[in-house]
Amino acid sequence: MSFKFEKLIIWQKAMDLAEEIHELSKNFPREEIYNLTSQIRRAADSIALNIAEGSIGQTNPEQGRFIGYSLRSLAELVTCLHKAKRRKYIEDSVFDKFYSECFNLMNMIIGFKKAIK
Repeated sequence: MSFKFEKLIIWQKAMDLAEEIHELSKNFPREEIYNLTSQIRRAADSIALNIAEGSIGQTNPEQGRFIGYSLRSLAELVTCLHKAKRRKYIEDSVFDKFYSECFNLMNMIIGFKKAIK
């Protein structure tokens, strides 16, 4: 037995990404605990949370709205990664890895959103 969203690859990828971001942010300075660290974790978690929320008993327009929220959270995550890079909390190569993962996930989510219309 499982929930419908657990079978979605976009949900699985979003879950994995959020765990990677959580690990990454453990290395941010202590002074960022209530700022960038918290924000990047919430943005990453919100992607999968919105995918899941949109999949439960929703009509297609409602599901599309929640998928849109997940895309907004993904954009927020990318912005947090830019902040972390500018503040020199992460190396360029780490930024590039996560940026690529975010870009690929974005394309998958957009494809899913088009498919449910």
